[in-house]
Amino acid sequence: MIFGRRGRERFLDALTGFEAAVREQDTDGAERAFQQVYRGFRKATDEETGQAGPRLAALLPQVPPGPDGMIAVMTGACVEKGADASRCAPYVLDGLAEALTAAGEFCARWAASGGGDLPDPESDAPDDAVLARVGPRAAAAWWTLPQWEMASVAMLNHASVRTGAGAERRTRLLESLRIVQEATGHDFKCLWYALLVLDEEPLVALHRPTGTGYALRMSGIGDTFQLHTLLADVLVGGGHLPGRAPSPQEAAVCRTAPGQVPTTGSFNLVAPDGTWLWNEGTPCDIPVVDGVRLLVLDPPPYERGWPAGRFFPHMTGDLVLERVLGEEETRRLLAGCSPARRVNGTAPSG
Repeated sequence: MIFGRRGRERFLDALTGFEAAVREQDTDGAERAFQQVYRGFRKATDEETGQAGPRLAALLPQVPPGPDGMIAVMTGACVEKGADASRCAPYVLDGLAEALTAAGEFCARWAASGGGDLPDPESDAPDDAVLARVGPRAAAAWWTLPQWEMASVAMLNHASVRTGAGAERRTRLLESLRIVQEATGHDFKCLWYALLVLDEEPLVALHRPTGTGYALRMSGIGDTFQLHTLLADVLVGGGHLPGRAPSPQEAAVCRTAPGQVPTTGSFNLVAPDGTWLWNEGTPCDIPVVDGVRLLVLDPPPYERGWPAGRFFPHMTGDLVLERVLGEEETRRLLAGCSPARRVNGTAPSG
């Protein structure tokens, strides 16, 4: 017990020393103190990391580009151990926005100075030739972007952060990320999907074979695989539709339970214009019609299986049924929907 207390004291003492060195712009002192913080983190309790997360996050605006990525990652690790994500997220998302802007500049300068294969951001630090081509700030942003992705996803796992960030800010982050992805061909899929997650989002599902409709509300669903399983759980498992219902375990891992279990699809998900909506996408792919996302459920054209679970294992997901639509309302909505289109020569049944 004494060793544990001393270990935690060293961790907090090191963090205090790191904060002082950063404020004093003591580069060497900050590096030494951070190494002590890093070593102490592994033995720190959840209570200690709960205190450390907001303190580390608050340092991010003062830490130079490059090292700031590691501080962001450690902040994310503190949040995963229970630190208050709402207190940490504003600093991390501000840093992400700056890193994305500078990474976009990196791509533009790289192309303007001769192009060629982009450096691997997972490799060693940029050499003098790279720094001469793009500048130190842009290079630091490119090399730390994977770290900012990790830290930001840790924040965005929390509904309070997603709703607190606001749709406008997330749209700006997505646009900056799109520019980087299109310029590089690199897929920051986890960050992209995390920024797209919807909360308390209305969804209307129309089951074409039975002519029935359902008003639902979805939150924290990372991809359409997860949504598909939850739709089957709520509508088939709830006794509203015929077909195969997921097992309780299949549904649970799509909400809060850990792990993955095999499942089989119950529907073909179709947009109102007849376009298939693939499970590999996200609920944001579902078009908005008259202010509400509108989805058509057709019979599956063939059997499709996948591991039921959550794209973001630390993100709680849910789908709830709010009401069954009346016959007239459902008939009107279905009348505006096109039949499912053929895909690769395959036409869905029903």
